Amino acid sequence: LGRETNKTPQKAAEAIIDVFGFGPIDDDALPGALTRLRKAFFIATEDRLNKNLQKFAAAQEAEADLQLLCAAEAQHAAWLYQLRMTRLTRVLLAAFSAVKRAHGWVDMNDVEQAAQMLLGESALSGWVQERLDARIAHLLIDEFQDTNPLQWHALYGWLSAYGGAVGRAPRVFIVGDPKQSIYRFRRAEPQVFIAAKAFVADVLGGDRLDCDHTHRNAMAVVRLVNQAMGAAQEAGEFDGYRAHTTERRDDGEVLKLPPIGRDAVGGAAGAAPADDGMLHWRDSLTTPRVLPEEQLLQKECEQAARWIAQRIADGTPPKQIMVLARRRSRLAAMQDALRELHIPTQQPEKNELHDAPEVQDMVALLDALVSPAHDLSLARALKSPLFGIGDDDLVQLALRQRAQPGTPWLALLGAGDLPNALAPLGETLHRWQEWLAALPPHDALDAIFHDGDVLARFGAAAPAALRQTVLSNLRGLLAASLEIDGARFATPYGLVRALRAGGVRAPAVTAPDAVRLLTVHGAKGLEADNVVLLDCDAAAPRSQTMGVLVEWKGGDAKPTRFVFMASEKTPPACATPLLEEEQRARHREELNGLYVATTRARERLVLSAVEPARQNEGSWWVRLERGCTPVEADEPLATPMINGGAAGSFSLKEAPAALPAALVLPSKGAAAVVKRPVAVDARAAAFGQAMHRLLEWAVPGEPLPKAHVRAAAREFLLDATQARDAALYAQRIRAGAGAWAWDERMIDWHGNEVTLVHGGEPLRIDRLVRHRETGAWWVLDYKSTAHPERDESLIAQMQRYRVAVQNANPGATVRAAFLTGQGELVSLE
Repeated sequence: LGRETNKTPQKAAEAIIDVFGFGPIDDDALPGALTRLRKAFFIATEDRLNKNLQKFAAAQEAEADLQLLCAAEAQHAAWLYQLRMTRLTRVLLAAFSAVKRAHGWVDMNDVEQAAQMLLGESALSGWVQERLDARIAHLLIDEFQDTNPLQWHALYGWLSAYGGAVGRAPRVFIVGDPKQSIYRFRRAEPQVFIAAKAFVADVLGGDRLDCDHTHRNAMAVVRLVNQAMGAAQEAGEFDGYRAHTTERRDDGEVLKLPPIGRDAVGGAAGAAPADDGMLHWRDSLTTPRVLPEEQLLQKECEQAARWIAQRIADGTPPKQIMVLARRRSRLAAMQDALRELHIPTQQPEKNELHDAPEVQDMVALLDALVSPAHDLSLARALKSPLFGIGDDDLVQLALRQRAQPGTPWLALLGAGDLPNALAPLGETLHRWQEWLAALPPHDALDAIFHDGDVLARFGAAAPAALRQTVLSNLRGLLAASLEIDGARFATPYGLVRALRAGGVRAPAVTAPDAVRLLTVHGAKGLEADNVVLLDCDAAAPRSQTMGVLVEWKGGDAKPTRFVFMASEKTPPACATPLLEEEQRARHREELNGLYVATTRARERLVLSAVEPARQNEGSWWVRLERGCTPVEADEPLATPMINGGAAGSFSLKEAPAALPAALVLPSKGAAAVVKRPVAVDARAAAFGQAMHRLLEWAVPGEPLPKAHVRAAAREFLLDATQARDAALYAQRIRAGAGAWAWDERMIDWHGNEVTLVHGGEPLRIDRLVRHRETGAWWVLDYKSTAHPERDESLIAQMQRYRVAVQNANPGATVRAAFLTGQGELVSLE
């Protein structure tokens, strides 16, 4: 190669000399050597010769050897990756198991493994099977194609004991359809269905019955399904499909809406077109940033919503319409489009409570009351239906705050000379703030709901079609305040954080006459007269990263292979056959999903799509649209009148003249009086809250990460100096004389922000621990001041804490101490 005149072979020769010309290559230098050789011989993305070397015989001869070396290096790297991921997985599984044990939790995997142990382990199965024999004469397992290998192995452990038995075995019925297997993400495996069929026929002497006849779908729908699935089978993508027939004699319809073109949205994402056609900067305070892809999605949903409105205006009840999508995000946009037309909707699948706008409004109110400096939260609460304050009044409030820097909006609302709409709000908000400070979170929230007439105000603002959902979500917020941490230790701020963190389910609302919005997975087993399929022309899925490949045949008791896959674009040689099998199974499941989606329609099926950025020859749209009739979605001639009209009526209850008796707080004297707002230094309170937050992250001997300090500053609106001081105090407390209170060798129980009720008054303890050796309880309170023991009110507060803990633990020793920002532990004897 070095004798050639071209530069490319000369550089390849130089690379060979650099690598091999100075003796053997040690292990450490091998990766770098292969990298240099690959760069010299191969193209950038593939292990094959670049074009300039393909005509040289010496390079062609070297290609096979270099390919072998590169494959060996990739295999070795995959082996090392497998070892690392296995070690990490074992640690994660142990930690997850510890968390479940600590909380008394079990998950679905635990239930399945317990069933497998009870039915499959010889030491236990006999005892269990005797009791099952006495109780069960007939066993029906429906939707068997969704069974995973572990579930089948548990059933096999039970049923295999009846092999050859006469008169003793229960009658077993297994019902399933491999064409509807779409739950591989839950390890459902069609091979299990094949193994179960063979077992029932060969071991239990059962019969096999096939059915390709339906009572559900109109003839046009069945013809479309037969056309699409038959074509896939002829192309070798599918097997085992037999043409379907239907009992129904009506023809039905299969329609397609015009696909939304990629050019349907003009302009850049960050700019807005003006009347002169030029692009101008978007005002980020008034105009949301919407990406072109999101705008295309919105246009697709708006078009589908118009078609649905036409059907409803023509007399079709909303409950006879179902909208299906692959992803739940599509359904959220579709719900918004239908709400704009005042069409009632229902999402029976899992919904987050905090995603509801009315819940976000109420959480913003709580946030503003417990963190008075959070002006944006208060602005949202004021604009909500609870108060209905307009922008002009909020601008006036902002201007007053600008004239008094550092003064929160909540404090300004208590001042005089306010606009008429704002004038009465100060007393109300301060009263609610007192309730949050004095009552358990649920009781305070319930009082706010009653005093503010929350349900009636939000109900009056909601369209009639959405009113029940809005009210149900607000009632769900009240229920969530009891469910989070069992309502025992939740603080108002802890409740806000928990709700914003997500994971709290919205209550399911049964709407008797609403359009159902479902994912294809969620619609399995359901049907509707009219079905709209969104996102039919989705782009082909990309290669996955950071996944696993599992080989677990239907009849095997456990997996035979488990491979951690960093990237499917560059699989190790040993996993290539398994990856190809996995990709074939995914493709089969994609066709199964098409079958499930189309067969949900009893009478009419409608396709909707956005032109993809990357063409996908195997998309649902490509497979179905040739058999569908084009249809337009014009504006309906009349607005659908549902549940008595779009607006409806809703009455507000008369506001109470005085505070409810149950909410009058006891005073120190004999008479009960309403407490007046106490002036609170918002900056000092925010500093203390930031110090508490940073204490959760502090580690003795290690500086707090700057990212944590900045996060605390953003959350509590501190400047850089205040945030640094809060971090310094937190580190001193964690590393000072009270550091033992975080040492697991010294304590056997601990809790942060512990709430106790003493004498009808809720008390919040910064940290409560029990000393492992002495068994004594320690009540610890964080203070940024140097000498809290000189403040009589603080000492009296600590004594109340001590008495409350003593009442909860009779006979135990209870001690109290301040932990100061100077690192001292000041004990109160």
